[in-house]
Amino acid sequence: MKTIYFAGGCFWGTQKYFDQFDGVIRTEVGYANGPDDAPSYQDVCANSGHAETVLVEFDESVISPEKLIYYYFLVIDPTSVNRQGHDVGIQYRTGIYYSDPDMLDAIRRAYDKEEELIGEPLAVELKPLANFFTAEEYHQKYLDKNPAGYCHIPAEFFTLNKDK
Repeated sequence: MKTIYFAGGCFWGTQKYFDQFDGVIRTEVGYANGPDDAPSYQDVCANSGHAETVLVEFDESVISPEKLIYYYFLVIDPTSVNRQGHDVGIQYRTGIYYSDPDMLDAIRRAYDKEEELIGEPLAVELKPLANFFTAEEYHQKYLDKNPAGYCHIPAEFFTLNKDK
């Protein structure tokens, strides 16, 4: 199993989105790449410096990191700084974070391909994971528990992989 971390605006929708894909074993929402102190949701909303992030554990024999990154770019605005949809603030920045340096070449290829398609530098951070703190339980699988909850990702994107 491999793990990659996606900051894609509000983590509720990002988690629900990645949960649908074959090869994704587990997702968890949390706060990443901020100060080393474990924040609360209130801290993050008060500009602690952490990004709302989804840990995606996957089986590389079923789905590649490049494919996950392709899917990621389908649901974010990669040129927006600290904003996705109606959510604004540093915690809504976009980023691809990795803890396994062996994945960097694959991540970089997918990132560079998107940058070439867009034709301008991306506002998506591409960095090693500095830290990840699991979010409070009520945030885990939030849109499954609260189907009417807000999300910047259009609902039709939650069923791209209809076989699952």
